Amino acid sequence: MFSQSRHEDLFTYQSITQYHADLLNGATTCVAAVQHYLHNIDQKRHLNAYLQVYDQEALQLAATLDAQRASGKPLGKLHGVVIALKDVICYKDHPVSAASKILGDFHSIYNATAVERLLAEEAIIIGNTNCDEFAMGSTNENSAHGKVLNALDETRVPGGSSGGAAVAVQAALCMVSLGSDTGGSVRQPADFCGIVGLKPTYGRVSRYGLIAYASSFDQIGIFANNVPDVAQTLEVIAGPDDYDSTVAPAEVPAYSAAINSASTPLRIAYFKEALESPALDNEIRTNILGLIDRLRADGHTVEAVDFEYLDYVVPTYYVLTTAEASSNLSRFDGVKYGFRPADVEKKDLPLTEFYKTSRSDGFGWEVKRRIMLGTFVLSAGYYDAYFTKAQQVRQLLVEKTNLVFNQFDAIILPTAPTPAFKLGEKMDDPIAMYLADIFTVFSNLTGIPGISIPLFWHSNGMPYGLQVMTNRFRELSLLQLSQQWMLQYRFAG
Repeated sequence: MFSQSRHEDLFTYQSITQYHADLLNGATTCVAAVQHYLHNIDQKRHLNAYLQVYDQEALQLAATLDAQRASGKPLGKLHGVVIALKDVICYKDHPVSAASKILGDFHSIYNATAVERLLAEEAIIIGNTNCDEFAMGSTNENSAHGKVLNALDETRVPGGSSGGAAVAVQAALCMVSLGSDTGGSVRQPADFCGIVGLKPTYGRVSRYGLIAYASSFDQIGIFANNVPDVAQTLEVIAGPDDYDSTVAPAEVPAYSAAINSASTPLRIAYFKEALESPALDNEIRTNILGLIDRLRADGHTVEAVDFEYLDYVVPTYYVLTTAEASSNLSRFDGVKYGFRPADVEKKDLPLTEFYKTSRSDGFGWEVKRRIMLGTFVLSAGYYDAYFTKAQQVRQLLVEKTNLVFNQFDAIILPTAPTPAFKLGEKMDDPIAMYLADIFTVFSNLTGIPGISIPLFWHSNGMPYGLQVMTNRFRELSLLQLSQQWMLQYRFAG
């Protein structure tokens, strides 16, 4: 479908900085970059990473950017950077369905704030990516558009819910992608795909234009092959927004300029219960313990911290998020827009039956399971026993986390208990699937930033990462230490 010129055949990508240098010295063009990624997308369609590809639109914008650069116009921070969007982020006049039948052929009528800021800095949006329906899942097998395949081993899951966005970066189908992280949906697929995945502090990036799953947990996150690309993208999309009252008013640091600043010896905590968890793969445990020894040898203080609430984080997370999902997804009723069964109007159904029919046929099984669970925990007689109690546990987690950060600069954990597992392996056991989130939901419950950096290879041939967290709005130090550790420890020993 897409032809490649000889010039485009020579296109390579390592980082935004390198790409911009190549643009300025005439070694490549934005058009060549877009052609390169369109060719890759066409060759790897079977991975099912993309739902929509904006080929002609991307090429036209690339040509415009090339002309502007030739005229001497200064480059935007993301000039010509080819970016993909998870199918829960609104892009005006483009499809957005949350990978769900219920939204049908709906097109967004406005831009998400993050998208507005990408475009203002001259990014090229090449398409929207597959995901678990309404971001509910850990494998990208819960999409109305079919499962996404892990490009490193197509028999394995890419992780979820942002699996398509992760594979788009992993398989060189774009430079950077945006996902969303409600309980690990950026960090876990980054871990499974061997790339970098950042979930910023809750309130660091506007949620305006992000289709809600659980509003007090959701945060737009970033996938890239390296930490500096994540830093530069975060610098663009972060910051105050009049359309989202939960966004912090704090000024956004110059992440990209300070990313390589030398760090002093750090005080690092890890949860003893996490590394002793029977759910954790022995090889992952051994390698993380080995990394801890290396960190100590390099002058860092690394200590185990008792975290007695670890067994409560997953049930607390699922009580609260399903309750919020039950409320948020009540707006999808088949009346104003989106899906409705073809023959529903012929039956002259009462309004309540119309809602039931549209929602029963429009939502997938995992979404319906979570809506029903959330409705249950919010119901009379169970609200205090479940929802109120879960909110109390969440507050205890926040208080405990504050105490940890009074003594330590960072927390390290595994990102996931195992490397990427086989397609279909856990689909019949939702409890096992939910427990796979044991190490990632903590950061969403407490609102702190977290990143997964790909430091290791498993003996089964799959990569896996280390999860690092810092205190709220300490993304700069998180990115700095992640960059240092990527350079120092990646795939070593």
